[in-house]
Amino acid sequence: MKVGIPKETAPSERRVALVPDTVAKLVQATLDVLVQQGAGAAAAWPDEAYRSAGATIVPDAARVLAEADVVLKVRPPTPAEAAQIRAGAVLVSFLQPDRNADLLKLLAVRNVTAFSMELVPRISRAQAMDALSSQSTVAGYKAVLVGAAALGRFLPMLTTAAGTVAPARVFVLGAGVAGLQAIATARRLGGVVSAFDVRPAVKEQVESLGATFVAAEAVVAQAETAGGYARELAAEQHRRELELIHRHIRDMDLVISTALIPGRPAPKLITEAMLRDMKAGTVIVDLAAEAGGNCEATEPGSEVVRHGVVVQGPVNLAATVPLHASQMYSRNLHSLLQHLIKDGRLTVDVSDEITGAMVVTHQGALRRNP
Repeated sequence: MKVGIPKETAPSERRVALVPDTVAKLVQATLDVLVQQGAGAAAAWPDEAYRSAGATIVPDAARVLAEADVVLKVRPPTPAEAAQIRAGAVLVSFLQPDRNADLLKLLAVRNVTAFSMELVPRISRAQAMDALSSQSTVAGYKAVLVGAAALGRFLPMLTTAAGTVAPARVFVLGAGVAGLQAIATARRLGGVVSAFDVRPAVKEQVESLGATFVAAEAVVAQAETAGGYARELAAEQHRRELELIHRHIRDMDLVISTALIPGRPAPKLITEAMLRDMKAGTVIVDLAAEAGGNCEATEPGSEVVRHGVVVQGPVNLAATVPLHASQMYSRNLHSLLQHLIKDGRLTVDVSDEITGAMVVTHQGALRRNP
């Protein structure tokens, strides 16, 4: 069986689906691995490292897509790429199924079985496959560095010959994987950190990282889905949530917002009125920018200044740490392949709770309505 790794073509994408260490494991399992020339270069993985791991380097994506039984990617294929995938092959990638109806239809017409890495179920035996969590870890870490670089002040407390500098106050909105990593990173850099989340269950995790949990009167038990994600709040609960955030955010120096609701636009947690009340020079890094943003002023991919507050809307932050982001994603894919491949053959059993949750096209049909 052949596994193919094309070079990513999305703008600013520097990750690669498999790193050489994982390729070596697949080769040891008697799989053939085809890697497009230069596929790992932007993540500091040269072609020679893939050759040494046992991969075959091919000059272009067309051959990888045409020959591979399983195509592994990071970002969704373009329509042109999708049209080149061999009929009957398997594609594993982030696919953004709620936004890519036309792509899913094309893959179904091509009789491609497509696995969406966004849909790994939140169950214990799928934990090692959870690419959303691995890439959110990278994004949460990098968001704090981006925010610290934009701040006009130090993050830690410093005692100098010129006097003592007070530490920056950091507020993290959302305590999922990205938020928890942002908390940990801000604490490592010496910030005084507080965090908000609508899910009561995360209070202990937030406090274990040395941050203050500030949302006790606003959280509700119904705010968490069975899969551990945040649920959209009722209007009155959301109003109380915004009041709490407004009271707390005005004294902050750096705000990292990470709140997302699967399949829905990101909740608006930072309003224009809040921006007017915040200190000039405060920096907001909105990790929900691609889903519409948690801040009303967020512009995806841009930095704007509103009422003296710097609002950054970075997109695809994981790609800015490509070596480790690729390494983590590669391990996620390897765990999934171990689940799917038995005795050298890949089996798509849609009755399996992992496979069934992830497959969006199979046997020429859509299995999920975008």
